[in-house]
Amino acid sequence: MTKKLEDYNFFDEEVLECPFEFYRLARREAPIYQLPGTNIYLVTRHADIRAMLKDTDTFSSDFAHLLTGPTESDEVKALYAEAIEPANTLLTLDPPRHKVYRSLVNKVFSARRVEQMHDYIAQIVDELIDGFIDKGECEFIEAFASPLPLMVIADQLGIERELLPKFKMWSDSLAARLGQMATPEEQVGIAHAVMEYQEYILGVINARRRDPRDDMISDLANIEIDDGRKLNDAEVMSIVQQFLVAGNETTTSSLAGGLLSLIQDPAQMQLIRAEPERLDNMVEEVLRTETPSAGLWRVVTRDTEFNGVQLAKESLVMLRYHSANRDEAVFEDAESFDLCRRNADDHIAFGQGTHFCPGAMLARKEMKLAYSRLFARIDNIRLAPGKNDLTHWPNMVLRGLKCLHITFDEKAAPGT
Repeated sequence: MTKKLEDYNFFDEEVLECPFEFYRLARREAPIYQLPGTNIYLVTRHADIRAMLKDTDTFSSDFAHLLTGPTESDEVKALYAEAIEPANTLLTLDPPRHKVYRSLVNKVFSARRVEQMHDYIAQIVDELIDGFIDKGECEFIEAFASPLPLMVIADQLGIERELLPKFKMWSDSLAARLGQMATPEEQVGIAHAVMEYQEYILGVINARRRDPRDDMISDLANIEIDDGRKLNDAEVMSIVQQFLVAGNETTTSSLAGGLLSLIQDPAQMQLIRAEPERLDNMVEEVLRTETPSAGLWRVVTRDTEFNGVQLAKESLVMLRYHSANRDEAVFEDAESFDLCRRNADDHIAFGQGTHFCPGAMLARKEMKLAYSRLFARIDNIRLAPGKNDLTHWPNMVLRGLKCLHITFDEKAAPGT
């Protein structure tokens, strides 16, 4: 029996786990689709999403109020009442104010600075591979895909590596709250984690104000912005929080999802090993097919019409990057994973325009070095039998595998 759009519940974990048929149907029949019984419109076509991202006057990024979750209990609300109110800085701020904060982070992620990190990132990659290569198997996310970007961003922030397990827990909790799919019990744990994170970061901010170091938190805590004042605690905390989630969760998901795609398509794995010059394009194709930032909100600022659909003021728009990057109007044979795709970099995995991801160059650098060294040092990568269900974390905004157990052979050193 053929399904109709109304047969799908977009908020259902099963739909989010495998949304591709739903996306295809929406792109074909209702690319600006009002979810039944809500004021939420799902936007699924590449061209429409790009147009909305450019029109920041009509489609606002001021969606911080949506991140509280629809069903938080009194216990959870009481916990957050004691927390520092998040400041709108990057993700949830519109021009022209957005430019003030964006100019600060652009310096951190400049092309020159990212290129200078090449050898440093390569060293982390090899150290992580050293940690599991003798075993012939690993849970790839825990052993490699998660610690790599987490180490890089923690080092830049000035966080001791001994605290990485705690930071990973905080990052996962912040990501889960952003995704709005947590159970009531999980929401309590998330709230406690957010409070713990805030207490720790506030202490670091105050310490860096007194005794600055050569790290990003020191820079943010002491820099003067355009009106001659320093960023307050809530502003610094907001930027650090976004670095932590955006600079960690998304790269982890891309690395794991990309490796899975190669394992599932041996011809593509053989191709990238035989022609490593395709690695840049492979990274773009991984970003296109995985789209770890699966979607983001916008708020309609005025009554408007978009492609024949009436959108009332204060309606909510969910831009599904994950669907746009599989749009048949842009990508031929869009569902396939193709290292030779000529327009792979037409994806919008990093957004577009004003809110284009400032860490895009760093993410690409991490991914390229990671895959390059993995292919140089291990061979015959396979899924570990009986250990993978290949499911993703339930999340409205982010998309990432829960785990990826692999087995492999260590490659012999050249000349041996």
